[in-house]
Amino acid sequence: MIEVQGQRRRAVANPVGVGAFLVIAFGATWLWYSVAIVVLGLSIVNPVVQLPMGVAPAVAAMVVRRWITREGFGDAGLAVRFRESWRWYLGAWLGPVGLAAAAVGLALIIGLWRSDGGLSVVRTVPILLVMVVVLVPVYWGEEFGWTSYLRPRLFPDRPRRSVLTTGLIWAVWHYPLALLGYINFSNVVLGLAIWTISFIAQETILAWLYLRSRSVWTASLAHAGNNMVLSFLAGELLAAQLGDTVLTAVVAVPLGVVAAWIMLTGRLDRAATAASYVPRPRVTPLSHQPHLLGP
Repeated sequence: MIEVQGQRRRAVANPVGVGAFLVIAFGATWLWYSVAIVVLGLSIVNPVVQLPMGVAPAVAAMVVRRWITREGFGDAGLAVRFRESWRWYLGAWLGPVGLAAAAVGLALIIGLWRSDGGLSVVRTVPILLVMVVVLVPVYWGEEFGWTSYLRPRLFPDRPRRSVLTTGLIWAVWHYPLALLGYINFSNVVLGLAIWTISFIAQETILAWLYLRSRSVWTASLAHAGNNMVLSFLAGELLAAQLGDTVLTAVVAVPLGVVAAWIMLTGRLDRAATAASYVPRPRVTPLSHQPHLLGP
C-alpha cells in the first residue's frame, strides 16, 4: 500500500476581500455610533448602542465570504469539535479567572491596591462562568470576523505578524469607546497605547486557542470570559482605587505574559502549522486491492 503525502492548506491574502471586510466592519460600527449618540442622544454604555460590536464583524465576514470573494465558509472554524478539543474549551472557560486573580495579585503586591472588604464579588464567579457560556453567541460575532476571517488573510505565511496586525486593527476599531465615555483614561494617548497592547495580547491568546482547536467557538468562549470575568472582576475590585488607565495596565500584564509565552516558545507558529496541515486519505493501488470477482 502507498500513502499520498499530506497537503499544506494555505490561506490566500485577498486585498479585495480584506478591504471590503474592513470597510463594512468599521463603517457599520462607527456610523451607528454617530447616529446613536449624536442624532438619537443615546449613551455609549447602553447595550443597544454596543450591539454592533458583536454584529458588524460577523456581517462583514459573511458578506465577503458569500458575495464578494465567494470563498465560502469551509475554513471558518464553525465546527465545535468538543470531543477532541475539550481541554482547550476548559482553558478558554477558566483561564480568565486565573488572569483576574493574577491582575488583582499584581496590584496587591506592588502596593497599588488594598483590600477594602469588597472581595465578596469573588462569590459571583460561579454565576459569571455560567453567564460566559450563555453569552458565547454574542462574542462569536467578533471572533468570526477578526480571528476567523481577517487574521488568516493578513500575512498568511507569518502567523506572528498576522496576529499582531489583527490585534492592532481590532484595538483601533474599539477606540470610539474610549473617546465617547465608555472608558475614561486620565491620559487618553497613554491609555489608548496600553489598551492597544492589551488587545494585541488578547488576540494572540484567542488566535492560539482557535488554531489549536480549529474552532472559532473556543476563541468566542475565551472572549466572553475576558469581558464577563476578567474585566468585570478586575473592574469591581480595582477600578475605584486605580482608575481606568492604571487598571488597564495592570490587566494587560498577565495577558501580556501569557501572550509572550505563546509567541516566544513557538506555540503560535506550531499551532498555525498544525492547523494548516490537511492529511490526504491513504490510497491503495488497484493492483494491490483484493479481487472479489475471481483471480
